[in-house]
Amino acid sequence: MKSLAFVLSILAVMGLAFWAYGENYKTQRALSEVQNLQRQIGALRETRTVLKAEWAYLNRPDRLRDLANLNFERLELVPLAPAQFGRVEQVAFPRSEPLFELIEDPVNVAALLPPAEEPQP
Repeated sequence: MKSLAFVLSILAVMGLAFWAYGENYKTQRALSEVQNLQRQIGALRETRTVLKAEWAYLNRPDRLRDLANLNFERLELVPLAPAQFGRVEQVAFPRSEPLFELIEDPVNVAALLPPAEEPQP
């Protein structure tokens, strides 16, 4: 009887060791995946920072003014004038329709509820 218990306990320890071994490798795989994702996130943030800096550099007002002057004949750009802006009265807003239709046959919901019980003192 003791030998059977001894063999079962050894098998249980071997089974738990095998399970722990598998869990260890799953954990290591997950950790390496997290590190790869963090590396990718860092690279993408760096790329975004570079792109924002390039965008700011390309949108400098003096550079845009020079480009507009160089391409004036082709683009036919003119400065904005107050006459180009409209008034609010000139805007054709969509016709406003009521949000809710009138209720013609109301239902008394309170009458359908059971009577409230009064608390006992």
